[in-house]
Amino acid sequence: MTTSPTTRPSRWPVWLCWLAMVLDGFDLVVLGTVIPTLLKTGELGFDAVGATLAATISLVGVGLGALFIAPLSDKFGHRKLLFACVLWFSIFTIAVVWAPNVAVFSAFRLLAGLGLGACLPVALAYMNDYAPSGSAGKSTTRTMTGYHVGAVATAFLALMVIPDWRTMFVVGGLTGLALLPFLWFKLPETSPAERAARKEEQTTFRDLAKKPYPVVAAAIAAASFMGLLLVYGLNTWLPQLMASAGYPVSAGLSLLLVLNLGAVAGLFIAGVLADRHGTKPIVLLWFGLSAVFLALLSFKVDNAILLNALVFVTGVFVFSSQVLVYAWVSQLFPARLRATALGFAAGVGRVGAIAGPAVTGGLVAAGIAYPWGFYAFAAAGALAVVSLLTVPRAVASGQPAEERVS
Repeated sequence: MTTSPTTRPSRWPVWLCWLAMVLDGFDLVVLGTVIPTLLKTGELGFDAVGATLAATISLVGVGLGALFIAPLSDKFGHRKLLFACVLWFSIFTIAVVWAPNVAVFSAFRLLAGLGLGACLPVALAYMNDYAPSGSAGKSTTRTMTGYHVGAVATAFLALMVIPDWRTMFVVGGLTGLALLPFLWFKLPETSPAERAARKEEQTTFRDLAKKPYPVVAAAIAAASFMGLLLVYGLNTWLPQLMASAGYPVSAGLSLLLVLNLGAVAGLFIAGVLADRHGTKPIVLLWFGLSAVFLALLSFKVDNAILLNALVFVTGVFVFSSQVLVYAWVSQLFPARLRATALGFAAGVGRVGAIAGPAVTGGLVAAGIAYPWGFYAFAAAGALAVVSLLTVPRAVASGQPAEERVS
């Protein structure tokens, strides 16, 4: 089944890319929901070091998938690659249920991450091919609401089934398997003419090293690093950070849910504002406010309503900051470089996703996660602002005018 992106015959691409992001959202928070239980029970031999290993190694797989598998979509097609990656992810997510120890648990998470890592850049590149002119911000942020809807649903599921942590992985894997028939039969592939054009203009990461892209690519990658450090660090360790601060474990899981509800609201707001006022000022504002609210979380809040409101607003800014980086990548780079640039930003960002849980896990192991974890997160938001200040609103290059940022 083929169609031209310009005809946009149905809403299937929108919904299927959104559902692929739901799976990414599941993976975003699932370890955060099960780690407190695994640490408390010591099941499979988990301790703080083992939890940090599991969180880190799974993100290594996701990063490798983003860097080396996502660019293959230009060669094999979005539909086929997305199908293969979701299948792979689903199989190894279910396999986690039978892990006998921390090492095997981590190995299955690594393998699952390889498949999932390509989903985000492929889905976003696909949606930007289909998006109407001038709507890149809304198209990207609305697609990424699936990311946080998945996170919210996973946190809500955890409230119902934890301490039965295995159910979390069964549900995640079965959801991916249920999506496969729709990806195969309902997701249109790009037209033969477009695939031929893309093949003639095959790009690699080396193209990002050519003028005028190196400084832009480096700055965007640095911001993506900081953004995903925040996203994964918070979603992996927020329940444990709150437990360290003296809140009950159930309160930490509830706050994880609230955090991602704020993320969904923030994505809608950020997309509209970015298309209206330009992506650069909004992403700078969003990262700056993220730093402020993360610093405020370092103070113990005894009032439950105030605490939930603070976490919700933090979610509004933290997660859509990272998504705005992806939206800006889609605007700064021409179509022929879009998947490569998104893969690069996502891949380098996944190193930040590894660093966030690893650094926070180290603070947990040292017994100083609260409040220093929130100080580290606030610093990451501030550093993202500094890196993005070096990026121009538009990149002057030889691409056609319709491919440039206005």
